[in-house]
Parts: sequence; structure tokens; C-alpha cells
Amino acid sequence: MRWPADMGGMHGFGPIAPEPDEPLFHAAWERRVLGLMLAAGANGSWTIDQSRHARETLPAQDYWSLSYYEIWFEGLNKLLLARDLVTAKDLWAKRMVDPPKPVKRVLKAQDVADVLAKGSSYARAAAHDAGFMAGDQVCTKNITTMGHTRLPSYARLKHGVIDQLRGVHVFPDSSGIGQGDDPQWLYSVKFTAEELWGKPSRDLIYIDLWEPYLVRAA
Repeated sequence: MRWPADMGGMHGFGPIAPEPDEPLFHAAWERRVLGLMLAAGANGSWTIDQSRHARETLPAQDYWSLSYYEIWFEGLNKLLLARDLVTAKDLWAKRMVDPPKPVKRVLKAQDVADVLAKGSSYARAAAHDAGFMAGDQVCTKNITTMGHTRLPSYARLKHGVIDQLRGVHVFPDSSGIGQGDDPQWLYSVKFTAEELWGKPSRDLIYIDLWEPYLVRAA
């Protein structure tokens, strides 16, 4: 199944029109939404992959009609409701109606800069040897998932070459649906543009892909 966020290579959306000197925020409410996302995410009730999953599984008609930060806001509402951190009454009233639920931690204003600068590591220890090495010929799987994945539709069932090993990292397909880190080997895979898009080209595309997405080419 192809979710609305998986738009690479799709037709019918018109030309891409980059905005020259685009500002970080087009309105004050967008800045507040970003602040809400950071503050809410810092309480530890979901992972970054679960946050992406919440946005990417919005109904297609909503996803394609909303602006960037509107999508973030609707995804945040899903996460807060699912974890009982707000109620439908709260959202309807646009204020707290029901008593708040305790959270694991609170991101205080004076700590924001340090927390953002520190970031979070998603590297993990290897539980087994890598299944592929640089130079190996591989083919991507045709994966159907109800959750967040880093294997875009345009790169499925395509042949490429392992370019680099990037170590072991949290597997987003598992993390995004609350099934734990499930650490997996990550590879930089080299594809020709012709393989991905079907038109003659000398261009090369490199995509970081987890081992469960790949099989050895026949």
C-alpha cells in the first residue's frame, strides 16, 4: 500500500515551485506548532519514527490538502489522543477540560538549546555480522507496510550495488509502530537513475536502506 507521504515519482501534483528566499515560518502559528512538537516529543511518550508514522498515516485527502505545519499539528493531535495526554473535549474546547495525565519528563525553556544541540543517537550495537559488503549486487524488496518505512515506492524491486556500510541503527519500520528498536544494518545503496526512473541517464542515486529491505541479486 502506498501512503500519501510516499509521493516520489507520482504524477498529477503539478510542477515543483521552490519559493526563493523562503522564510523558516510563514506565520506565527507555524513557529508555535514546531515548539509544541518539540515540547510534546520530549516527554518520551513516542519515538521520532512514531511521530512520522502519525503524520504519514493521515487520510490522503487530508494530507494532500494540508500545509506542512498543519500536517505536523494533525499528527501531534493523533499522538496526544492515542496516549491519553489530551482528550477530545480538550481539543474541541481548545483548552484543558479534563485533568492532565502525568508525563515522564518536561522540556523546560532554559534547556531547549542544549537538548537540540545534543540530539539523539540511533546507532546501536551489532547483534550479527552484516549480510552484505561493499560491491555486492542487491535487489530491493516490494514491501507493503501499514507503518513508517524508509524504502520509497520508486525504489522497490530495483537493482543496485552496496556502496557503503553505515553501521547498525534503529529500524524505523519497527520503531514507527511501537515494536521496539529492532536494530538492523544500514547500507548506502547505489542505483542508476535509469534503473529507478526508466529513462537513459548517467546520473547515480544513493539511498540509505536497511538490510530487511534487501536481497542478494540473482
